[in-house]
Amino acid sequence: MNVSSARLSITLHGVCIDDGRASQESALSRLDRICELLEPHLADMFRASKSLTLQEAAHECCRIVANLPQPIDGTLQPKMVKAKLDLQAPDDNNAATSATSSHNVSQGASKDVVFVALGSNIGDRCGVLESACKMIDASADMQILRTSPLYETEPMYVEEQESFLNGVCMISTSLAPNELLDRLQAIENDLGRVKLVDKGPRNIDLDIVAYKGEVVNTERLIIPHRLMTEREFVLRPLRDVDDGSFEHPVTGKSVEQLLRAYGRPPDSFTPIAPGCDAIHANNPKRRTRVMAILNVTPDSFSDGGDNQPADVESLKATALSHIAAGATIIDIGGQSSRPNAPDITAEEELARVLPAIEAIKSLPEAANIAISIDTYRASVAEAAINAGAHIVNDISAGLLDPEMFPTVARLGCTYIMTHMRGTPSTMQDAEHTTYTSGLLHGIYTELQDRIEEAQQAGIRRWRIILDPGIGFSKTTGQNLQILRALNSLKKKQSRDTTGYPWLVGSSRKGFIGKVTGAEDAKDRVFGTAATVTAAIQGGADIVRVHDVKEMVQVARMADAIYRRLPGEESWPEEPSGDGNQQ
Repeated sequence: MNVSSARLSITLHGVCIDDGRASQESALSRLDRICELLEPHLADMFRASKSLTLQEAAHECCRIVANLPQPIDGTLQPKMVKAKLDLQAPDDNNAATSATSSHNVSQGASKDVVFVALGSNIGDRCGVLESACKMIDASADMQILRTSPLYETEPMYVEEQESFLNGVCMISTSLAPNELLDRLQAIENDLGRVKLVDKGPRNIDLDIVAYKGEVVNTERLIIPHRLMTEREFVLRPLRDVDDGSFEHPVTGKSVEQLLRAYGRPPDSFTPIAPGCDAIHANNPKRRTRVMAILNVTPDSFSDGGDNQPADVESLKATALSHIAAGATIIDIGGQSSRPNAPDITAEEELARVLPAIEAIKSLPEAANIAISIDTYRASVAEAAINAGAHIVNDISAGLLDPEMFPTVARLGCTYIMTHMRGTPSTMQDAEHTTYTSGLLHGIYTELQDRIEEAQQAGIRRWRIILDPGIGFSKTTGQNLQILRALNSLKKKQSRDTTGYPWLVGSSRKGFIGKVTGAEDAKDRVFGTAATVTAAIQGGADIVRVHDVKEMVQVARMADAIYRRLPGEESWPEEPSGDGNQQ
């Protein structure tokens, strides 16, 4: 970090607690105190600035504020700190760069928030849960702070019914317990809930699991929920949104202690498109999805010019060949993200991608195929989703367009966020490929920051897919390290980043050419096959590829080896012998 001047913006997200002494002056006084406490830490940090990247500096600012002493009473109880750091380079009046970061404030959070369980097993289960969340957020006196992953669970008590989708959201609210119950039941009624059998099928179920650490025991309402300790489908997502401070106010046990009686978690559930099977990222026998690349660009590093937006019949033929080969997702790109690629306008990008989306949507064979739009522009993402795409694949994780997160939240679509630093023009600069705290730690913490900001914007956790960003702000050695240690990166996840599907996009990239000597990108099929196999062994859920037919076969073989698909009974293992099998 080479700095001549800097500006730091700190935002505190949290809840207000009215203790009878609340006032605007007391809140401002606390903010002044935070500034006083922060100043010496920042001075030390900038003295050591030569060893920090811009992103690491923003993250350190967040960490410092999050760990400052928090008030026990009064109005200010921050739950998440967001920092934006703007730097001016020496001797360059026009060159300014910025980075953002966020960090959870975990001290006593469970005492100040409410946990609401979500459930559905009729109709569009995910759709109705998302509608309920939107209605909660639309209320002036309720706000969702964080959501868990969704889990697909078998029914309890009344077993002759369809499986459920279950989750938990953490909300802040000024409503009293009975007022909150009234509001949640009104949402259930608005969504058409009809309860015919106790614990039977229902299209929506909203239960207050815990309320600010309090105990409520009336004829109408019992908090904590009286059955929560025997329901893994409540405890598991509760663990995912809890910051580790939750303690059952009756039993005194933590969520971790209550979960010890259970084994492997139920399948997580990430929807990708109507008619497409959801991704179960924590199922060890899940099938790897193959995402076919369809670039409609003249300058992509590997296939630039192969597909022309005006040649609709050719676009259809290409899509049909990908579908026939076994791709279940088609990723359409209209702006090259190769290093130093020239930028184009949003209008130019849309003129390229919209005809491709329309061509695929017109194919009966594509009825159960997910369409992804590869863009970092919010306006392009919105137009593409409105034209029929289902997924936004953003190489910048929202850093290149501040409107991306609010737009995706409003659209309610699935969102792929890629780890990258800088821009496509600067991402390979030494500043962006230097990870002073280690490569995996840098990827993990920076993606965690983006996840937090995405959730604050309203993107649901079950709609997020992660990409470690092979080829983006990475050297050849770092790309190989990611493939070698992808499973370690996934295991490195805390409760804040667990349960996400991962996409790996290594196809035909330059580091493969450096290792194999294949200068022409189209000659890197075998090298790509090795990287796809490594990604699947490491736990990838989606592989993004150019050579679809070949990589579908590679994925099927890797699934058979590492995930025992299509099934152990198909090819039982032979007893060990002398190895002379024919």
